[in-house]
Amino acid sequence: MSGELILAIDQGTTNTKALLVDATGSVLHQASVPNVVTYPQPGWAEQSATALVNGVKTVIAEVVRKAGDANIAGIGISNQRESILVWDAATGEPIGPLVIWQCRRSAPKCDALRAAGYADTIEAKTGLALDPLFPAAKIAWLLDNTPGARARAEKGELRVGTVDSWLLWNLTGGATHATDHSNASRTQLFNTETLAWDADLCTLFGVPQNMLAEVRSSDTRFGVTAEGTTALPARTPILAMIGDSHAALFGHGVRTPGTVKATYGTGTSLMALTPNRVRSTHGISSTIAWSQNGQVQHALEGNISVSGQTAAFAAEFLGLADAAALSALAETVPDSNGVAFVPALVGLGAPHWRADARGTITGLSLGTKPAHLARAALEAIAFQVADVYSAMEADMDSPLGELRADGGASRNKTVMQFQSDILGRPVAAAAAPEVSALGAAALAFSSIGVAMPGVHAAGHFAPQMDETTAQKQRQRWQSAVTQTLATPDQQNSGGTQ
Repeated sequence: MSGELILAIDQGTTNTKALLVDATGSVLHQASVPNVVTYPQPGWAEQSATALVNGVKTVIAEVVRKAGDANIAGIGISNQRESILVWDAATGEPIGPLVIWQCRRSAPKCDALRAAGYADTIEAKTGLALDPLFPAAKIAWLLDNTPGARARAEKGELRVGTVDSWLLWNLTGGATHATDHSNASRTQLFNTETLAWDADLCTLFGVPQNMLAEVRSSDTRFGVTAEGTTALPARTPILAMIGDSHAALFGHGVRTPGTVKATYGTGTSLMALTPNRVRSTHGISSTIAWSQNGQVQHALEGNISVSGQTAAFAAEFLGLADAAALSALAETVPDSNGVAFVPALVGLGAPHWRADARGTITGLSLGTKPAHLARAALEAIAFQVADVYSAMEADMDSPLGELRADGGASRNKTVMQFQSDILGRPVAAAAAPEVSALGAAALAFSSIGVAMPGVHAAGHFAPQMDETTAQKQRQRWQSAVTQTLATPDQQNSGGTQ
């Protein structure tokens, strides 16, 4: 089996990619298409579910064309998480948009559940804080705001799923409606202790349980491609499905607790394996990393809403061409000269969970230059990661070690060195940019008995800043966060929360 290849599909928010990977982890061929995100109202974010499927078909066709008669053993899928859609069970047509993870339209539903006293129950069952990030309340919104949808759902005429389920449905020609434990654990409808959809949660959120996908092990043979659905031969097996952040952890080769992975994308996800199910008391989510052969591996995760997107936002704000130009400007100064930028552009995620927070810039003075703001934007990426890392350590009640980094910002040496400095820990930046896709490939290989190695590091960063300076930097950042979290009334009166 060592001569076989896996076609890894990585369906992300910004791009959809396909990689043809061999058992050594080498990428033989790849293809990518961009995805469009629309913002129809303030706080709303959505994509076309049909366009995502067409994008998957496009990248598969390109890789198959490049590969010729290569022996493709099967497909591994990694996907953007917490994005949700509803579709017609008979026709497979979406009844609305794909409401993506960044969307806040379900905030009123979450607020109502919190006011009714259900937040603690929900978190105890799912490990997830009650927040619009997660899909459960978004499903209710779709059913309540699409004419006739709720009645049709009650009759069993509709299906709901995360992106993995949607792709699987289309690849199999509607034959399979399933998901894996990693994606199910992010819906806020799945009880991570009983490992089943929770009837009480479905009732609380107003989601008919008959709409939900069957939950399977991440390395299950989920189904086979139907004739004509893609450029692949019919009956090509789908061997693995896993959420993209989880896939990145798997791709780094992490199999035991103690190491933290950070994927720097639009947002950032930090994840660390735990020996068993842990309920956070420091603003971190408890989740399922993956499941193999029916055995579930638990983890802690912290989700940062705006991370790499901070650089793109700041670049546009300063009139620069792109994030690379921002980084070049930032490198012209040794520090931010006391400026802090808290990028709460869609609220703050872990460890604060404040959907109402908005971005702030503090520490401005007559000596502030555009380069200082550019530097503060890059530093904000690392500061947010450090906050989540510290919360994870507190939850685990033991020191954590090396941070393994992947994603766009992991290729920025300035960010990675500053990250190591303020963490006081070594940082290893992955050599391969597509760690999520490689993790999906590794999981698919494992399902056919082939062990693919983890991604090796291209850059190693050790702390260079003295501990006292690092602490002062963290204190300056915490002061800025405190101001960000203050309510408008408190800001007006000079108080803090």
